Amino acid sequence: MKNLSPEQVLKALNFQPPDRVPHYDLFLDGFIEKWKIEKKTDPGTEIDDYYDNDIFISKVPDEAWPSKAGILKKEGTYVIYRDSWGMVQRQLSDAHGELRDGYAGQELEVACKEKIDPDRLEFESPHADYRHKETSANVKKYSDRYAIFCKVGGPYSRTSRLRGTEQFLIDIAEDPEYAKALVEKVTDHITMVGLEHLRRDDFTSSGIWIFDDIADNNGLIMGPRHYEHIFYPSLVKMVQAFKEAGVSKVLMHSDGNIESVLDMFIEAGIDGINPVEPKAAMDIVKLRKKYGGRLSFIGGMCNSFVLPKGSKEEITKQVRMIVELGKEGGVIFGSHSIGADVPIENYDLAIRIYREIR
Repeated sequence: MKNLSPEQVLKALNFQPPDRVPHYDLFLDGFIEKWKIEKKTDPGTEIDDYYDNDIFISKVPDEAWPSKAGILKKEGTYVIYRDSWGMVQRQLSDAHGELRDGYAGQELEVACKEKIDPDRLEFESPHADYRHKETSANVKKYSDRYAIFCKVGGPYSRTSRLRGTEQFLIDIAEDPEYAKALVEKVTDHITMVGLEHLRRDDFTSSGIWIFDDIADNNGLIMGPRHYEHIFYPSLVKMVQAFKEAGVSKVLMHSDGNIESVLDMFIEAGIDGINPVEPKAAMDIVKLRKKYGGRLSFIGGMCNSFVLPKGSKEEITKQVRMIVELGKEGGVIFGSHSIGADVPIENYDLAIRIYREIR
């Protein structure tokens, strides 16, 4: 079936009953490899088309020093690499010795081991061509097939790269004013990168997707009070800048239970959230009822228990629940990410049910 147009996807995000409920999933390398082997697909077949994805997310390199990133050395099935925020990590590699997605790395070294005055940090230009070429190529390639969203990082996840996960959480607790100043510096940079890309390519018919993992299954990593003081003001400025530049929707991705800050998100201008994880007690039916007309939901399918090891009845029930909810508008069917732990037959079943009732 032909992918939905950007206008039809936006119809769902605008809380209007869509022509059919849109679908979005992120397929990780391990699942894609299994899919190619089991399905024996033609080399030109793209998994997003095979499974009726309606959204394509194209990442803009919003990092501090993208030109300095690269693999430093290889150690068996692992690689030591420096990312674009200056963090050195040890991470599992694929069969070709490249970084494998879906795996967290072991932090070995960070760019800001000591508290550096944020004003002294110099990031590579947000206007540099090398930041934007790939995303511009994706827009040209896929604009007639998907609703394309420009992806940028968020205030927490990007700033934590400079200090390291553990140390940044210590900063938040012990020196919140320093943490806030660093967040402001980083978020201003990310925003300028996003605005530069909006200048180069038209995302007014779709929008920007902010990726910022601020929670685990139990709630916010840093607590609502610290989030409101340190991160929320920068998020507000970021969203406002993107909307003033003309984007239709600003969406937020965060793992975990983020229910405690959804009212803040709405006040900041966030239009929808993803992935709405059931394992984190993010109940899409309850949330849709509470926030319908103010916040849309992309996801809702459990990729931790139901898709990897659920019965046919459990998979069918959850798919039907999400899709029926989506027929009212404000919901896009999908999950968090689809990895190697999800059997092809289980995912095929989910998509078959989705196609039957969407």
